[in-house]
Amino acid sequence: MALPSSSLTIGVIGYGEVGKIFAAGLRGQPGVAGIQVWDLRLAPGHAAREAEAAHARAAGLQPVDSAAALAQADLVISAVTASHTFEVAEEAARFLRSGALFLDLNSASPGTKQEAAAAIDARGAHYVEAGVMTSVPPYGIRVPMLLGGAQAAALAERLRGWDMDATAVAERIGVASAIKMCRSIMIKGLEALVIESYSTARHYGVEDQVLPTLAETFPSIDWQKQGAYFFSRVVQHGKRRAEEMRESARTVQEAGFAPLMAAAIADKQDGVAKLAREGVFAGIAKDAAWQEYADRLVNHVATK
Repeated sequence: MALPSSSLTIGVIGYGEVGKIFAAGLRGQPGVAGIQVWDLRLAPGHAAREAEAAHARAAGLQPVDSAAALAQADLVISAVTASHTFEVAEEAARFLRSGALFLDLNSASPGTKQEAAAAIDARGAHYVEAGVMTSVPPYGIRVPMLLGGAQAAALAERLRGWDMDATAVAERIGVASAIKMCRSIMIKGLEALVIESYSTARHYGVEDQVLPTLAETFPSIDWQKQGAYFFSRVVQHGKRRAEEMRESARTVQEAGFAPLMAAAIADKQDGVAKLAREGVFAGIAKDAAWQEYADRLVNHVATK
């Protein structure tokens, strides 16, 4: 195993929602000596630098001024958006020490992960891909993850020692990400379908007739509650989800198929994210009913 048994230093690249959760959850775990975090918002001169650095220090973490400052880390975790997967791996390959592990949590296609692995492995470090199989916040660091790579089994054993839910599925890079991406097409597709269907039903005033038919066909799903959750997640994280779906589309293309559905899902997620940035959903409570989101969409269309 490439990781030392004690005095382990962890570096986290990407101090967003997932990066914050993983960094805080790994702090104080057996054998972890310290955790350093890096994000573009921690760069000197960035407007958010002081606030982000203060957040990190309050969590018992060490903010650093650049990715290169993680050069002595034993384990580097990449938790950025899908479109930056390879870029971050390529940058990390310039400073990672030989023998270090690079755990890529990002939602990217098998091809992207293979390109990232080639960059890391050429440095003498070890690339491990992770397919994070569901939303992180409800689970924290215990979110189910599938790992792939030559060091996947050994790293999964170490992560399970920290009470994480990590399972090695292959030594070959791309298997874990293929599982993740194929699942994402379904889950993000359901989000897009629900938003389009529910908003249209709300426009016509037929939601009280439509939703019971869904419940009859799929009685295990609470369509009111699920609808609210789907709307809220896309409004909050649509841009990130759209990037993931573009990687899902790339996954479909790499398999030789036309990514008609994946591309459309990405466009739908991106469209909702754009409206969120424009303030269409401003002021809606986090636990709001789906009807509040749908009404904003209906009103937005009506006033165009």
